[in-house]
Amino acid sequence: MTLTFRRLTTSFTLALLAAAALTGQENTVPTTVPGATTTPAGPVLTLQECITRALSKNFDLEIGRFAPQIAKDSIVVAQSGYEAQVSVTGSTGESSTPGYTGKTSDLRVGVSQKLYSGTTVSASSLLNRNSSDPAVSALNPAYNADLTLSVRQSLLSGFGRDINRAGIDRAEIGLLRANLDFKAQVLNVIQDTENAYFNLAYAREQLTVRNFSLALANKLFEEAKTRRDTGVATDLDVLQAEVGVANARRGVILAEQSVKDRQDGLLALIGQFELDAALGKVSFAEVTDATPVFASSYQLAKQSQPDFLSSQAAIDQFKIDLKLTEDAAKPDLTVGAALGLGGTNGSGHDALSDALDRQNHSWQVDFAFSYPWGRNSDKARVRQSLASLSREQTRLRLIEQNIEVQVRSAVRSVETNLESVKIATQASGLSLRQYELEKAKFDAGLSTSRRVLEAQNDLETARVSELQAKATLHTAIAALHRIEGSSLQRYAVQLP
Repeated sequence: MTLTFRRLTTSFTLALLAAAALTGQENTVPTTVPGATTTPAGPVLTLQECITRALSKNFDLEIGRFAPQIAKDSIVVAQSGYEAQVSVTGSTGESSTPGYTGKTSDLRVGVSQKLYSGTTVSASSLLNRNSSDPAVSALNPAYNADLTLSVRQSLLSGFGRDINRAGIDRAEIGLLRANLDFKAQVLNVIQDTENAYFNLAYAREQLTVRNFSLALANKLFEEAKTRRDTGVATDLDVLQAEVGVANARRGVILAEQSVKDRQDGLLALIGQFELDAALGKVSFAEVTDATPVFASSYQLAKQSQPDFLSSQAAIDQFKIDLKLTEDAAKPDLTVGAALGLGGTNGSGHDALSDALDRQNHSWQVDFAFSYPWGRNSDKARVRQSLASLSREQTRLRLIEQNIEVQVRSAVRSVETNLESVKIATQASGLSLRQYELEKAKFDAGLSTSRRVLEAQNDLETARVSELQAKATLHTAIAALHRIEGSSLQRYAVQLP
């Protein structure tokens, strides 16, 4: 009885000394464990470096860059209908009857140009050669030449600059939308890279916490064995401490897997087939941004959100489509005029000279009119265009509402997580003090290893929760910047 009392007195005295020493220390859990490697040595890998690498090597962006190139060439294709067209035709032949043989050959060269007003201007020249045996005319061979200038104008369907430039205007809007879609891809890649970076920082910090918990569990296990040998602890205390070591090892293994997965996720975003590349140190940046304000974030989102701007551009395209279908429903009325000069002589040069003397000339005025009976299909196309335009206008209103909802949610998320980080940090500090007190009681023989393990688990959970709160905060900020479209300015990204 006396011996036991002396042991308890000695243990209690040592516990008081240990508690006094712990009280004098800073209330933080060490982030490194001797002999444990949780964060790779080397230079610091900043988030800006990751964004830069992602913008130059990301597969999604490499694929997305082709869309604006294709859209740009679509403008050239649409303009091709208004380029000058050069034509050259020729033929030669022979006809023969008893006592007569005749040969003919001709060559026509022409050029035509369609204008944005709906006017087509054409000019052509023909040189024809006729020869016969025996001769049937004073000229053998005889050369006929003519010069023709013609103009044709659409007066109803196809009339006007807006109609004739509609295809080009639509292609230019298509290029704008392709650039907006690429901008959306860039914003998505930036957000994904931010999330991957912070997830890796969380995974590495979590591994540090798990390793520290394993070190504490090992230390407790050794102390329990020593105390059992001196008669202060029981076999149950040792068994409980050993279980704590096993659980801590399992936590380390899972944390190591998480680190490797997060590293692969980040490397897949910022490189191509570089999954074995080393990544430097990553860390959570200090949040210095002011608490977001809904009104300014919402206004910024409407001005910069690619989906919203692309929907506005799509409405302009549907308006062009409506204009074209309404134009196609009009009757087709065209008028034309042609002026021709001709000459005949014994050589091609003389025949062309005669034509230029304007001694032989001709002119013609014509018109063509067509009107589809009933116009049922044209009316149906107009209704389809109207419905498509109304649908896109409704979609724009839906996108605008979704932006408002997303901004409200993102702002609330940032506000909530700012407070969550503060609370989690405070809870982590309290859990540390609780563990220190429970460990001091254990050293004094006033507690069990089970109670210490519970306090240790609570401390580990609090530390991981603190890290998770920081990761969630950074993720929420990244989501808000994506909705605002402000990520480009934050990382000084220049888009074409």
